[in-house]
Amino acid sequence: MAAELTAHDLIARHRPTLDQALEAIRTRAYWSPHPEHPKAYGEGGSLDMAAGKAAFDALLGTRVDLGQPGTDDWVGGEVSPYGIELGVRYPHADVDVLLPAMKAGMRAWRDAGAEVRAMVCLEILGRISDRTHEFAHAVMHTSGQAFMMAFQAGGPHAQDRGMEAVAYAYAEQVRTPGTAEWSKPQGKRDPLAMTKRFTPVPRGIGLVIGCNTFPTWNGYPGLFASLATGNAVLVKPHPRAVLPLALTVRVARDVLAEAGFDPNLVALTAERPGEGIAKTLATRPEIRIIDYTGSTVFGDWLETHARQAQVYTEKAGVNTVIVESAGDYKGMLANLAFSLSLYSGQMCTTPQNLLIPRDGITTDQGPKSYDEVVADLAKAVDGLLGDDARANALLGAIVNPDVKARLEAAAGLGEVALASREIANPDFPGAVVRTPVIVKLDGAKPDAEAAYMSECFGPVAFAVAVDSAADAVELLRRTIREKGAMTVGAYTTDAQVEEAVEEVCLDEAAQLSLNLTGGVYVNQTAAFSDFHGSGGNPAANAALCDGAFVANRFRVVEVRRDA
Repeated sequence: MAAELTAHDLIARHRPTLDQALEAIRTRAYWSPHPEHPKAYGEGGSLDMAAGKAAFDALLGTRVDLGQPGTDDWVGGEVSPYGIELGVRYPHADVDVLLPAMKAGMRAWRDAGAEVRAMVCLEILGRISDRTHEFAHAVMHTSGQAFMMAFQAGGPHAQDRGMEAVAYAYAEQVRTPGTAEWSKPQGKRDPLAMTKRFTPVPRGIGLVIGCNTFPTWNGYPGLFASLATGNAVLVKPHPRAVLPLALTVRVARDVLAEAGFDPNLVALTAERPGEGIAKTLATRPEIRIIDYTGSTVFGDWLETHARQAQVYTEKAGVNTVIVESAGDYKGMLANLAFSLSLYSGQMCTTPQNLLIPRDGITTDQGPKSYDEVVADLAKAVDGLLGDDARANALLGAIVNPDVKARLEAAAGLGEVALASREIANPDFPGAVVRTPVIVKLDGAKPDAEAAYMSECFGPVAFAVAVDSAADAVELLRRTIREKGAMTVGAYTTDAQVEEAVEEVCLDEAAQLSLNLTGGVYVNQTAAFSDFHGSGGNPAANAALCDGAFVANRFRVVEVRRDA
């Protein structure tokens, strides 16, 4: 059957977008082709909020049949953090059948070349973008994000990260020319002349191991980086967050087939309860690339045992903010309060430790003691979340019982400056919604160190009293080196302190945000401009996205002949 989407059509449709993405990663300036506002998606039409909600509702209780080979069972069991049982069933794969089928289409995909692969990837992203409202509900009801965050982070921001990966993948593949005429002078003799051809070749099958909290945002970079560099991709979602990635795989398979490629280049494998298939898949010889977001324990296991694969991990860290002085005290408190509250702190970038000199800080509102700073921050969080409707819109729902247990245990680790409270969600009575807890700790006490030097994922913040700014800087260095950090923040009006913090982050490879007081927060990053993680400290061995994230997903093979 002839392809419905020809290479000419795809290039005409998507090449201008790819060129803009390439320019954006070169300049690091703001750019996004995916609107952040819900009304931008065809209000009153087939792409609008009502249509997206109806499409999501129609999925509940159904079977997502992807037409994959090797399906030997149908599995599911997702329950929304908002209390809704999704009842969706997904294909469980016999990988001895599925993996060979995935490899079968790779030759044609390799031979298509970098540009066509990029165009197919952008067509997939375009169709996902058209269904952003549907995807938003799928992300919301698997991750517990509030709707607007699920819409933006699970929709346009995730699509941006996928497109960013495609742009980097294309740039790295075309860095080497396709052909070269080589001539070496030999003095009086005829020159040595050769014709050389250089082909980017894929490593094999990529495995994307999805996470519960950001299934699309964290899943798309690896998926599209591997696909754009010629690899087939097997998606293994988190058992609590299958639906967004199952929908993604369905779109990808449809586009591949329409473009004349084997749809089995992208496939899904869901798992039975407690099956734990990630370890089995990760060590299969066919799996040559792994992308993983999740716990440090399993990330370390992958890096140690999946020796046949290139492994890209985003694990856990202890994110730290130094509060040494403030030129805009009110703005600092508001910014920190939002950062601690957003999505109930269930982000790998959320600050955990706030290092504050025990003798207090200087501010534009006069000197503030350690106790005053912590009390004022508690008031700022209370004020931000004082209205239950606004609180629900910011906090979302607690994603799983482990987060709730950590939150409850944190109150026993020190003096509670701000107690967590329960908030009812009138739209979803089954949702578990909690405000953050702030616990005061003395940084000089060994029992306190056991708390603040461990990641406490969720809405938990430790206000750690330190002896001085210099002590804060040294504790920051030790924390990044030993535990890793996805983000670092600092508030200071002292140029020497600023330089010292910056030097630590350069030495230990941690991304730093200084004196944020407006609408940009330490736990948010913008695709095409900000790097998410650095790959240089224990929190992650890769950055989203840079050249290193894509370049080793393919190798260049040379064929040379006498001219």
